[in-house]
Amino acid sequence: MESAKIMFEIYQEESYNRRYRVIFFTELNEHRREIEIVRAMAGRHVYDGFIREWRKDEAKAIIEDCLQRLNEGESFDAGAFAASLGEHMA
Repeated sequence: MESAKIMFEIYQEESYNRRYRVIFFTELNEHRREIEIVRAMAGRHVYDGFIREWRKDEAKAIIEDCLQRLNEGESFDAGAFAASLGEHMA
């Protein structure tokens, strides 16, 4: 279904270790929603968008790979990141 999509944000924690993380807003359950949103809002915004529900596991793997590289010290390139998601972007 074309209209099914998942909203996400990549952010960098403001804490000591300054790790990069992702939050998938539309997949949060009621119990974790407020905690996760507050955590993301306290961090530095890096990138946000939507991925398609269709083949979401592939898109999440691409995002996780990006986070791993960022946390290893690589700089973020929004254009390259969007290109790597390609057809997974909604």
